[in-house]
Amino acid sequence: MNRRRGGVTLTLLCAMAVLGAPGLAGTAYAAPEPPSAQNRPEKSLEQVRKEIEDLYRQAGTATDAYNQAVADSKRQSDQIVALAKQIAAGQDRITVLKNRAGAAARAQYRSGGLPPAAQLAMSEDPTRFLDGADRLRQGEKATADTLTELNKTQADLEQYAKDATAHWQELEANRLKQEAAKNEVEKKIKAAEELESKLEAEEKARLLQLEQEAQYEAQKAWLNSGALKDVKGTATEAGKKAVQFATAQIGKPYVWGAEGPNGFDCSGLTSQAWLAAGKGIPRTSQEQLRLLKKVPLKEMRPGDLIIYFDDASHVAMYVGDGAMVHAPRPGRKVTMAGAGSMPIKAVVRPEA
Repeated sequence: MNRRRGGVTLTLLCAMAVLGAPGLAGTAYAAPEPPSAQNRPEKSLEQVRKEIEDLYRQAGTATDAYNQAVADSKRQSDQIVALAKQIAAGQDRITVLKNRAGAAARAQYRSGGLPPAAQLAMSEDPTRFLDGADRLRQGEKATADTLTELNKTQADLEQYAKDATAHWQELEANRLKQEAAKNEVEKKIKAAEELESKLEAEEKARLLQLEQEAQYEAQKAWLNSGALKDVKGTATEAGKKAVQFATAQIGKPYVWGAEGPNGFDCSGLTSQAWLAAGKGIPRTSQEQLRLLKKVPLKEMRPGDLIIYFDDASHVAMYVGDGAMVHAPRPGRKVTMAGAGSMPIKAVVRPEA
């Protein structure tokens, strides 16, 4: 039974670019027969394909760095805003405490500033004096408490100011990282596009065919390894919502750094899909790998995320039947592909 299922799955999606309809989760992942191996191109075109693929991989890594710098900058900005509010509240509190301490000082001045023993000697009514002395002691304690709180509030303000300065420095550092990553992404994409621009129309078509053949062969090898044999997990309600969102984006362009609604990069698609399912997850594929729960491949279920390559530079969403949906790279659109069409590093579960 497992072999029959693997056989159906094996008829992969070399031409999945023509898929444009959402709602593919739960549908058997059928695909066209493998592209013909006849008339294979000269080695130079295959080398060009690998070089372009490598450039886009590097662009993907730089995109992850850019997205992380953006996320870090937002976090620093939020912390600076929170500190600014604390500083403003602390300054208001200091004003109140200073007014309270000033009122106590003025009251003492009006009493002549005499020590309690002298006031007792001069009092015509000792009982009345003793009541007043008790209130005086209470007032002195309140004044001491006010001064203690005033000193603590001032110390807190100094710490808030130091923290704010540190966050500003980190914000600037992240801005520089963001700019450097942006330049790296654009440089790699430009280099890849320049390589493609030198090809004739027929070569470009053949290049796409080579890309599809490479994916097909990788998926076939993955299935033949028995990797899918024990994968029988079913999607949870949240997982179904995430899959529905992701597959509804099929046909939209890959746009690096984008989180929709008109375009996505790989982790922008997966993070927004799970946000639509009611679960916020990290923005980048590397952080998704680091912070989400890892699950064995045999326990994989629709909605889980598949992290690819040793540097965790790509991520896709498993949709069942050996297929995944992802935003591949610049120049491509959100599509479905074989879950094993790229080297799998790990499977992670947002719901855990």
